[in-house]
Amino acid sequence: MSAKPPPAQQLPLAFEHDPASGRDDLIVSESVGGAVTMIDRWPEWPSPVVILAGPTGSGKSHLASIWADRTGAHRVNLGARANEAIAAAASGPVLIEDVDRTAYDETALFHLINAVRSHGATALMTARQFPAGWNVALPDLASRLKAATVVEIGEPDEELLAQVMVKLFADRQLNVDDRIVRWLVARMERSLAAVRHIVDGLDQLALARGSKITRALAAEALARMDQGSPDSKPS
Repeated sequence: MSAKPPPAQQLPLAFEHDPASGRDDLIVSESVGGAVTMIDRWPEWPSPVVILAGPTGSGKSHLASIWADRTGAHRVNLGARANEAIAAAASGPVLIEDVDRTAYDETALFHLINAVRSHGATALMTARQFPAGWNVALPDLASRLKAATVVEIGEPDEELLAQVMVKLFADRQLNVDDRIVRWLVARMERSLAAVRHIVDGLDQLALARGSKITRALAAEALARMDQGSPDSKPS
């Protein structure tokens, strides 16, 4: 007797999902509470320059986007168009992401901070490390960074990861058993990027199988995720 062929799988269409990501949709936990408070306090900041520091996948990019949308901040970089960035800093709020992950001119960053200070503007920066770990060689810049307000974002705990996972499933109109969510969170990489990746993988797998999301399907999606890596890791 020949082996029974595997069930046919539908090839899911690659629909784009636009998760709710505004301030009202933000899930606040202890790890991000200080950063959220700082974002909400703008423009009443303790210093013109605020730096959000935390590991990859901790939610820095999400918070920075909320702030930029609220303030109308210019997203700038200090590469080839540093002069434009400095000019923008003189006219209003600016956002610089992943400062310690991209090459930048220290003199340009020093002048940008000076422009912010002298024109009564504000700047938000994100980084993985505190400024002391940026290996800054320019003394004047190091002095300016010491005067900045640094807010640490901790690694997300299991409770936050579970809440974010439930929210992302809900954004896709998927009702997943809480026991499956907890099972996944206990076994996956502890980052918000990993949560997004596993939700996307499970959604696609469930569509392909024409199945609801079960524990077995979750285990398969997690195994597939472990074999590779997330396509991207927002900060």
